[in-house]
Amino acid sequence: MSFASYFNYLNQAQLFGIRLGLENINTLLDSFAKPQFAFPVIHVAGTNGKGSVCAMMERVLREHGLKTGLFTSPHLVDVRERIRVNGQMISSEDLGLWLKEIKRQEDKLKKKGQITGQLTYFEILTAAALLYFREKKVEMAVLEVGMGGRYDATNVVNPEVAVITSISYDHQQYLGETIEKIAGEKAGIIKPGKPCVSGARHKEAARVIRKKCQEVSAPLVEVFGRGRKLSLEKDSGPMTFVYQTEHQTYRFSPSLPGFHQGENSAIAISVLEVLKKQGWKIEKRKILKGISQTEWPGRLEVVSHTPLIIMDGCHNEEGARAVSDYLKKFVNQPLILVFAVMKDKEVEKIAHYLFPLASRIVLTRPLVDRAALPEEVARKLPEYGGKYFLEEDVFQALRLALALSEGQVPILIAGSLYLVGEAKKFFSDYRRS
Repeated sequence: MSFASYFNYLNQAQLFGIRLGLENINTLLDSFAKPQFAFPVIHVAGTNGKGSVCAMMERVLREHGLKTGLFTSPHLVDVRERIRVNGQMISSEDLGLWLKEIKRQEDKLKKKGQITGQLTYFEILTAAALLYFREKKVEMAVLEVGMGGRYDATNVVNPEVAVITSISYDHQQYLGETIEKIAGEKAGIIKPGKPCVSGARHKEAARVIRKKCQEVSAPLVEVFGRGRKLSLEKDSGPMTFVYQTEHQTYRFSPSLPGFHQGENSAIAISVLEVLKKQGWKIEKRKILKGISQTEWPGRLEVVSHTPLIIMDGCHNEEGARAVSDYLKKFVNQPLILVFAVMKDKEVEKIAHYLFPLASRIVLTRPLVDRAALPEEVARKLPEYGGKYFLEEDVFQALRLALALSEGQVPILIAGSLYLVGEAKKFFSDYRRS
């Protein structure tokens, strides 16, 4: 097979969809001598904020001089974004070589009857990340759960710390219809005797996590629990937060905007305190510096100031609420919304927070099979009919939004990270033209 054909092998795996379970990934990794145990890991699950928390922790650890690995999902433009060492994406050559090795092993294991069905897209990338991190001798890896936790392909590790960010409704068809069931799936990453840091605010979710920690004797740190307090010091200009733990007071201004990033920072700080307690050399000033310098695209990302253009991959109710809160406070004028969403999302709940902000709404559809058609979204939300423009092609939708803006009206691009990814491609080309 040619080099390009191994990337085709990865892309074809998307056709097999989502399959939760650890049997195949464990068998595959066993055949590679268990790379998941070659380095310490921080494992992060949650509904929202887990990508930002991962990015913050990785940046802080790098600030301490550690060689870091970072595995996140989804990517925005290039699949290589998901696998990074010291902040740098894996090269095409390295990813291609690991895909070749993974396919070779998959074929062998299938012949022996040790793997059933096909490896999924996410299983292949998880294995590639773990193998690459071992090869590069990372000193700490930060892994983001893809979906849920208990049966997610990343749940093959024995982490230094298990981290759970917020918990709300998302992916109910896989994780369950209640907060308790969703929390139970995410609590599946908690390991016996290993600390868990929980940022869950929902009472039922917090109760499930406490129970799981008790069952497996895992020390629990509740980020917003008794003895800990997060407050906003000022709300004009860069947001400045104060987070009080049992040990220290942290005053910080996250580089990532929004009140929710203050909460994500508090989660990251709590994890880093746990690492310090375990014997890692963690310094307060480096924590604050790392949080102030974290970059994480597609989260209230400003791509233009004239007109103001903001992108956010808020794909559920909680994410949309956070975006709405930020825009009401810092933009506070009607805007043009370019919106797309996946078919399995609760579009009415997302729209409840985003659509009232807009004077015009351009409904579009990224090039993903799971994306809802613009007319489907319009049919579900007829009350906004007077605001709609329907444009299936994302680039055409963005051109229309720019024309409607006339260089003055702010533009929000939101509803799906797949939409944000295509928008990033558009603006990259737009700047060069």
